[in-house]
Amino acid sequence: MQCEMCGSKEAAYETSVEGAVLNLCENCSKYGKVVNRIAMQPVHSKKTKLKPKQPTATSYSVPTQDEVVFVITPGYARMIKKKRESLGLKQSEMAKRLNERESLLSKIESSAMEPSIKLARKLENFLKIKLIEEHKEEKRAFDKVKSGITTIGDMIKIRKK
Repeated sequence: MQCEMCGSKEAAYETSVEGAVLNLCENCSKYGKVVNRIAMQPVHSKKTKLKPKQPTATSYSVPTQDEVVFVITPGYARMIKKKRESLGLKQSEMAKRLNERESLLSKIESSAMEPSIKLARKLENFLKIKLIEEHKEEKRAFDKVKSGITTIGDMIKIRKK
């Protein structure tokens, strides 16, 4: 145990110093009234051996399929406005039915804002029009191809410290 006054490693006495009970060594215990003698117990430090972490084999599956990207159809604003007017609805009425803000619909109809995919699906279902196009993007692995052209990466030499 450590002395709470001087910091030495052998605090053997519980001592009352100005109303506070402290664990003190023999030298510091003279500054107060000794309340109790602490039995010194051998301190066994528990050393745990850390096992080296075994590297776990992780397998990553690389999808061979093409990635599908959803894109809003160009001219979406004009299509939405025409269909809404053909149904005889005002922006406020359509906003209430879609549970969206009227200002949001007016921004979409004026092409000031592009709808999210979620909102575009909601508009597609309500207006029965096609607003979302699917585009498939091929995933390409970029291999280092040596050609006669020198690039900046060829000129840089990386030094290891």
